[in-house]
Amino acid sequence: MQADNEDTLKAHLKTLHRSLNENGGQVDEELQMLLRQLDGDINRLLERRAEEDLDANTYGLASRSQEITAKFAAKHPTLEPALRQLGNILANMGI
Repeated sequence: MQADNEDTLKAHLKTLHRSLNENGGQVDEELQMLLRQLDGDINRLLERRAEEDLDANTYGLASRSQEITAKFAAKHPTLEPALRQLGNILANMGI
């Protein structure tokens, strides 16, 4: 089950990256920076979980994703659903 969730998460991150590239001129630098940080943190966490079988409940990435979503929902309404879904996927994984 964990592998399925991780595959879903990785696929969603790719979709989000594609959406960001398509909206590149509309997405401000602050959102790009926050999303790059979140993406890097997610990837590092997935690597650590695979290597060390860590329990990732303490990382709060789902909460950070939701905060980014709320902060930028008005500025970037086309990206808001993808960001919200990312937070939901992370929450369902217990991250």
